[in-house]
Amino acid sequence: MTEVPNDNHASPPSSIREDGRYTIDLTGSRSHTLVRQPGVGSLSIGPSDLGKKADLHVPPDAIIDWTVFNPFATPAGSPWPRFLHYTGSDAGFFNWAQTRPIEEMTWAPVLSADTVVDASESIIHSLHIGLGQSGARLSLKLPKSSFRLSVSGDLSRFSATGDIPSSLAVAPRTSRRKSDPSFVLPDLGELHQVSSLTLQNTPLGQPISLKCLDRFPNLDSLSLWGNFCDLESLARHARLTNLELRFMPDLEDLPALDVWPLLDGFIAYNVEEAGGKRLRQQMKARAKTRPWAGYVSVSQLRKPEWWMTEYGRPFSSWPKRLAKIANEAYDAALAALVQARSLADAEAAITAFTVRFNTLKGIETTEREDLGEAVWQLSQSEHRIDQPITEEMAQGWFDAAREY
Repeated sequence: MTEVPNDNHASPPSSIREDGRYTIDLTGSRSHTLVRQPGVGSLSIGPSDLGKKADLHVPPDAIIDWTVFNPFATPAGSPWPRFLHYTGSDAGFFNWAQTRPIEEMTWAPVLSADTVVDASESIIHSLHIGLGQSGARLSLKLPKSSFRLSVSGDLSRFSATGDIPSSLAVAPRTSRRKSDPSFVLPDLGELHQVSSLTLQNTPLGQPISLKCLDRFPNLDSLSLWGNFCDLESLARHARLTNLELRFMPDLEDLPALDVWPLLDGFIAYNVEEAGGKRLRQQMKARAKTRPWAGYVSVSQLRKPEWWMTEYGRPFSSWPKRLAKIANEAYDAALAALVQARSLADAEAAITAFTVRFNTLKGIETTEREDLGEAVWQLSQSEHRIDQPITEEMAQGWFDAAREY
């Protein structure tokens, strides 16, 4: 689904279930042309700098007439689009959702001033809020109807009051470095009363301390993704009936399964090998004394080298073509640094890595940050120089050589 130049097609009739091109008054009279394609139930709206990631381009501060989507329906007759993704400041979709339910809404607020939004009467079954690194605070009065909430990014910019969601997923912005001090989850206020919680982190990034879970007294279902520390504190949550562990490279301090007497469901997927083997034994032993009532599984046990291959370098989310080039350049730089005997040798290796990307298309802000992180990793690799390569040195060589 892409935005195309406006045409002379008629405005949508009262009910539309067919694919095609439709002129809509999204931000003004006949401002946009909507293209519906077969089998596509989602729609993305956002600034032009999102490129093809947005189907309809609108300035971040534009006022949107959300009711233009009222005539559209799926072939089965339910509201279309089913899934909305919006980047901008217009919170009017919450008012729209009072009469037109939204199945799934993903909002990346672009706020110039602190904003309070009352969504108490909105009917949104699943709400995702992604908060960038900068901007004003968002205070949200949550819907009264049953809904799932997820919040990611800079959690210090978000607060919520009102009804408690049926489930909460939290993915704070953490640093990429496993060696950084553990991340402490900020105060989430009334959301601490949820009974079902998912915490998400990168597998090899800054660990999140699980001591924060002491603020969640009602937990009976917990899902953890990524790198965490203080796992021993999980023993204080004796009410857990469901526990899920995914993409976790370190389970050394995880309590034994028998500390949760009510546990009925358990999943460990893509976890470190030694911890996974212990969990398999404990799972089988528990089944002999009290059969599992729910789904249980321990699978995809991973050796240390797997984590480094899959997540150790910052190119995992790059397109395959660019990732292949980046990994080849990284390998060459590693090989050169192993032989380096002076800072001049190290500078040459890192400079050669950096300039490899000067002529490549697709190196934007995110990719530049990834390459900067790769340079730091390279500076910490093995070499024969009799002094450390400081982060400041490596960053200076990187900045001097790059044209992106």
